[in-house]
Amino acid sequence: MSTVEATFRLTRRLLPVAIVLLTVGAFFPVLQNGFVIWDDEKTLLENPNYRGFGWTELRWMFTTFHMGHYQPLSWLSFAFDYLVWGMDPFGYHLTNLLLHAANAVLFYFVALRLLSPALSASSVPGELPLRVAAGFAALLFSVHPLRVESVAWATERRDVLSGLFFLLTLLCYLKAVTGERGDFARWRNFALAAYASSLLSKAGGMTLPVVLLLLDIYPLRRLTGDVRQWFGSGFQRVLREKAPFFLLAVVFGTTALLAQQEAGALKALESYGVAARLAQPLFGIAFYLWKSALPLGLSPLYELPVSFNPWDWPFVLSGLAVVAVSICLYRFRRAWPAGPAIWIYYIVVLAPVLGAVQSGPQIAADRYSYLSCLGWALLGGAGLIYGLRKIEWRRSIAVPAMAGLAVLALGALTWKQTQIWRDSERLWRHALAVGPESSTAHYNLGYVLQKRGELPEAIGHYRNSLELNPAAADAHYYLGGALAELADLGGAVEHYRQALEIRPSFWGVHHNLAIVLERQGKLEEATQQYRQAVRINPASIEAHNNLGTVLARRGDLAEAVERFRHSLKLSPAQSGIQFTLGNILAVQGRLDEAAQHFRQALEIEPDFPQAHNNLGRTLAARGDLDQAVAHFRQAVQIKPDFAEAHESLGMAFLKQGKKEEAIKHYQEALRIMRSRRAAGAGG
Repeated sequence: MSTVEATFRLTRRLLPVAIVLLTVGAFFPVLQNGFVIWDDEKTLLENPNYRGFGWTELRWMFTTFHMGHYQPLSWLSFAFDYLVWGMDPFGYHLTNLLLHAANAVLFYFVALRLLSPALSASSVPGELPLRVAAGFAALLFSVHPLRVESVAWATERRDVLSGLFFLLTLLCYLKAVTGERGDFARWRNFALAAYASSLLSKAGGMTLPVVLLLLDIYPLRRLTGDVRQWFGSGFQRVLREKAPFFLLAVVFGTTALLAQQEAGALKALESYGVAARLAQPLFGIAFYLWKSALPLGLSPLYELPVSFNPWDWPFVLSGLAVVAVSICLYRFRRAWPAGPAIWIYYIVVLAPVLGAVQSGPQIAADRYSYLSCLGWALLGGAGLIYGLRKIEWRRSIAVPAMAGLAVLALGALTWKQTQIWRDSERLWRHALAVGPESSTAHYNLGYVLQKRGELPEAIGHYRNSLELNPAAADAHYYLGGALAELADLGGAVEHYRQALEIRPSFWGVHHNLAIVLERQGKLEEATQQYRQAVRINPASIEAHNNLGTVLARRGDLAEAVERFRHSLKLSPAQSGIQFTLGNILAVQGRLDEAAQHFRQALEIEPDFPQAHNNLGRTLAARGDLDQAVAHFRQAVQIKPDFAEAHESLGMAFLKQGKKEEAIKHYQEALRIMRSRRAAGAGG
């Protein structure tokens, strides 16, 4: 075996391993990151629905539009993480990183097939330069700082998982159309299955059938660039192959739109006009191209301007740049067909997230580049081949050295960028450093500080947020909560009402406004707000419980009982609700039902002293003094300073004629109550 052959074989084996190692190395700091207050809390921390593989969890995963997304396979991956790691963020970040490293290797194999025409058109001999160029393309994709958001943000699992199946679809399709004739159907079916899996992870790949047509034009040349000729007999088979892909794209694209509508994330045409919807896509096309070339000043949020003027210079300049690039590539389409192909791929894959159908507060987002910028990485690989062709490649290491330096520079920037996602405070302080005019970053940082108890600084950020955007309903909501914590109930009510003027269906505001109104003694208004909260979010156990409590305070015990029963249907294993329902039934004189609910509370929480005490009182009222005494004893054993349980024991012993024991417990109850009063007076 010659030295060249040995080198080639070694390179062939080691390149995929090197791609994995370099990718993992660049992103290694993500393994030290926690969850962040940027959807992680709503997706993972406060959401128990994905935690398991039971029928209830699986049904939820395959039917929910939670947070405006349909992503059952992503939920299944989160369920696996929970099974292995619990709620340790390390495991969730590890899965994201491993999926991204797998995507890098898949893209390497895709690049091998797509770069072959570039090599055959060059004078570079052998397969080794092709593999090096494909490896370079894979690394340009995988270690680029624009990938950080998709990998370092636990919630964005859908990006890396759908990307895995997207790339697998491309690889299977390329194998189908370039392999043996008899293998076509098998590989095409594999591609179709992979595509369905990609869409079940995230609907972002809905434009992939158009990408397949584009590949058929260049570099596969199965179709001509003249669309009018496609409908002749020679091309009908090629078009029919795509029918199942287009069907899946339409189904999942429609589902994604319904999910966004249900979440209320889509901006209405009246509030976001046609001119803005045209200017934003042009800006986005230029933005990701620019950030791919110079990935500096990256942020978790590039906020849509409050007053969007499509004639401002960034949007006009972006539009001119996009038009100019398009014209140039069109003019050179015959001399350089790869250029227009990459440009069209880029725009097609970006199209669903460019803002023509706008959702969310962002004008652009790093995560949207995950699949759309694959073409630029491929172009980098082709550029390496071109450089090797221009230089006597065996004698010069200049081109490979420059490629290596580019990978190292991108990897260093990625290493630094991953640490911005270490925790919520670091994330939002960085966002404000990049974009000080971000209203959303201000109120998110405020919320982080509020959770830490740093209310004055939190309130300052909420007020800054509202100065930048008075229509920020979330800022009003969070500010209302901070003021309520400071007992400024009037101020809290004012900001909650302003939030509802902006977003009437904001269920959390209805719920928290009801809590504040209840604290003010305005029970009728509180009841109305709780009813609104329950109507908007009927799955909220807390809203049903609080409505039941305020109804009980108003004396409407019958409806209160119904509310608590509804809560128990949603989640039976709640000792507090079982206990409260038992208390109301006891007041109504329904002692048997009350005793049943107290017992259920104790089955859930055996060391629940108040439940033991109240069950004992219910049993005593029914004349079952022996069982009542047993529960009173358990109550004082669990909580020796439980004055009410000692008093209950005294009453029970008195009824049994055990005066000495009764006196002893009455005295203990009096001693505890005096101690409480003394402590209260001292405080």
